[in-house]
Amino acid sequence: MKKPPLKERSQRPKLILFNKPFNVLCQFTDKEGRKTLSDFIPVSNVYAAGRLDYDSEGLVVLTNMGSLQHRIAEPRYKLPKTYLAQVDGIPDEEALGKLRRGVLLNDGMTSPADVELLGVDAGIWPRVPPIRFRKSIPATWIRLTIIEGRNRQVRRMTAAVGHPTLRLVRIKIGHWELGELKPGEWKEVPFAEGCLDERQGN
Repeated sequence: MKKPPLKERSQRPKLILFNKPFNVLCQFTDKEGRKTLSDFIPVSNVYAAGRLDYDSEGLVVLTNMGSLQHRIAEPRYKLPKTYLAQVDGIPDEEALGKLRRGVLLNDGMTSPADVELLGVDAGIWPRVPPIRFRKSIPATWIRLTIIEGRNRQVRRMTAAVGHPTLRLVRIKIGHWELGELKPGEWKEVPFAEGCLDERQGN
């Protein structure tokens, strides 16, 4: 295994799991006055490893170790990321099959995804504000795991098969899970050297 840079080895490694609420920027500052990570996490010198869109929710991993940030964010490491997506309508086997085989987007074909149809309730906290509700079209939850990190990829994938995403919650990155963290809550977890193992995510 490649050793972290000398500068990293001289500081205490930090690893934080955070449940990012809806409409919070995945960074610590914002010139427009929007809510950011600094509104929730009073820890210095840590940065988000990878990003989560402003209108998405769920797990963000933060660390002060640049090598770990790189491993999580860099697509070539194929670290699996699992999401719960609430979509318009009820995807049939044809739509689910397309997601499982890969979907052609404007930036190319996606890798195959692991997809499971969950139904109308995924056991997730209510969103504030709530999603729009339409009596004529039901909203259904799916669990979806991808190994890429394209811009708004899950939303584009579900839209491409006819079921736009209404709400998106990330619940797992590699072996780190959201667990019982409520929106806005965070916790520091032990930093194991194995976090940087080349085999992680393969």
